[in-house]
Amino acid sequence: MLLRFDRFRATWLAFLLPIFGMLPASAAGQSIGGRVGVSAEPDQFYFGAHVETRPLADRLTFRPNIEIGLGDGVTLAALNFEFVYRFPRRQAWGLYAGGGPALNIIRSESRSRAEGGFNILLGVAHREGLFVEAKVGALDSPSFKIGIGYVFR
Repeated sequence: MLLRFDRFRATWLAFLLPIFGMLPASAAGQSIGGRVGVSAEPDQFYFGAHVETRPLADRLTFRPNIEIGLGDGVTLAALNFEFVYRFPRRQAWGLYAGGGPALNIIRSESRSRAEGGFNILLGVAHREGLFVEAKVGALDSPSFKIGIGYVFR
């Protein structure tokens, strides 16, 4: 039992440390946000948070996030390593798209396991911070998610 917990903790650390290492030392130009929504396969309610870097190139940013899903007899912690491209906008609302790999830690009644996944996302964001986003997942990511969130600048 102890070996299983240590491996679980090591998996978390192996994926969280690179995220923090990639973030700039200065918080200038970064933003954080929160989100809630629902997913299909598994059918869950989820909540989460993200950090978004300043643009890496043109309008492309790195936006790692964590989403915790509850329901359908499963708890799912999704560590998503997503890149987001913001299309040029002329109004208050703007379109963005992106995607990236995911580490999904799935816990059911009897066991926990870590599985890889991939997400493709499409969203619309208001310049004041409100956003609505839809994700399509592949491999062991939830097949579909839709959520709403807010970015604190």
